[in-house]
Amino acid sequence: MTDTYIDFFKDKTVTLLGLGLLGRGVGDAAFLAQHCRHVFVTDIKTAEELRPSLDMLKPYKNIDYCLGRHDTEMFESVDFVIKGAGVRLDNAYIQHAQKRGVPVYMSTALFAHLASIKTIGVTGTRGKTTTTCMIAEILQNAGKKVLLGGNIRGVSTLALLPQAHKFDVAVLELDSWQLQGFDSMGISPNIAVFTNFHPDHMNYYDGDMARYLRDKTAIFRHQKTGDIFVTTEDVRALAAPDADIDTMIAPPLPADVTLKIPGAHNRTNAALAAAAARAYGISDADIRSTLQDFTGVEGRLQFVDAWNDRLFYNDSNATTQEATLAALNAFPAAATVLIFGGADKGLPVDRLIDFIAAHKIRCVLIKGTGSDRVRQALPDMPVVDSMHDAVVRAVALSNPGDNIILSPAFASFGVFKNEYDRSDQFLHEIAALIAEKQACSR
Repeated sequence: MTDTYIDFFKDKTVTLLGLGLLGRGVGDAAFLAQHCRHVFVTDIKTAEELRPSLDMLKPYKNIDYCLGRHDTEMFESVDFVIKGAGVRLDNAYIQHAQKRGVPVYMSTALFAHLASIKTIGVTGTRGKTTTTCMIAEILQNAGKKVLLGGNIRGVSTLALLPQAHKFDVAVLELDSWQLQGFDSMGISPNIAVFTNFHPDHMNYYDGDMARYLRDKTAIFRHQKTGDIFVTTEDVRALAAPDADIDTMIAPPLPADVTLKIPGAHNRTNAALAAAAARAYGISDADIRSTLQDFTGVEGRLQFVDAWNDRLFYNDSNATTQEATLAALNAFPAAATVLIFGGADKGLPVDRLIDFIAAHKIRCVLIKGTGSDRVRQALPDMPVVDSMHDAVVRAVALSNPGDNIILSPAFASFGVFKNEYDRSDQFLHEIAALIAEKQACSR
């Protein structure tokens, strides 16, 4: 395996399209600089916008940059291109490379292709991260050496190649864009988990749910004999009604299995994780003990802290009405204060608005184009322009015993740099409340 990946990159000149600020692009660039002869990095963001990422890459002298624009030469005089997950397949520069016979890869798919270990992949509109982390934790507690990658904050999966041979299995969270890379390489994970399917990313898919579903179904499309597809009855009927694949329908979690994370949706996530672990050969006893101790993942209905008899939950990664409705259904309506709002993704919000109105949920909106849509139906809802003001206003609306939940239902663009910045700011505001209370009690 080691020689395989080294030989693949040795003496190559490559272009990385998309550096970004989330850490994965930086890790990809650093790995490529270490193993290739020369690397071109190009991004439509300017050098000033990308300064934190560029500072991390200063040690690598074999990287040249084209920032604030792209240059066609970087897509025709190289051995291959690695496309960032958010770059569309119909991007003019990607098409330019393909017309000239330059291969285009995506980093997580390239890792799966070059690493000689088993893979468990998890996709779905919601629940990917929680299910992925549940599976990884179950396997680790059962004594397996687990490599966690894919759509994980700050982790370049490609950069994990040098150590992959030390692990038993790679557990990968895979969004629809990353699965484009799997599809183009004709590969799928050995165990493929598909949690659910709802409208999302319609701004990327131009409102075409069929295109979105096709990208998702790459999770199982290229599975081989001995591979297993794990999902629910609903997803199987929608995504693979006639597919000739070995399918395991996840049974409901036994009623006597108690979870520390709230919500019926998390019981479904746990059931899928249990089925995937069972497919890998883990015992029911090991599965049960891990799931009952699992405390959740940041940004996914994560319990943050208590303050003045209020409980704070961070569900920042809930960017659709289905995700926010799942969070609201996890708590009594009369004991809930919701912080939501943000940038419109062109998705339906009618059921969320109806639920809020019918149950008289106390809410604070963070400004954005999506919030403007909500205000058309609920004009009296308060709107703020910062996370600080959102938390202050939510606290003012709350009573002792309430749950204050950040569950946006919209994208983070505008007020925040990205979804991680939104989460970080919420956690910072809660920490500030706790610190102030402790200071006052001294």
